[in-house]
Amino acid sequence: MNPKVKSAIESYARSFLVAAVTAYTLGATDIKDIATAGLIAVIAPAIRAINPNDPAFGKVADVVEKELAKKPARKKKTK
Repeated sequence: MNPKVKSAIESYARSFLVAAVTAYTLGATDIKDIATAGLIAVIAPAIRAINPNDPAFGKVADVVEKELAKKPARKKKTK
């Protein structure tokens, strides 16, 4: 799986899980309410995913990845 896609899925899952657990701990016992809270929480990472200038998921991320791939790894100086 593409690391970029994996990162996005992990972000969605974290947001959903935190919101669902929070709703449950605040007293929501109806599964529909818990699921709704989780789905609403997924909106934030979805907005990041459609933003082409987002440094994690957008076009900027592609440029940064390419630049990092060009740079050779730094060697530590030994004394």
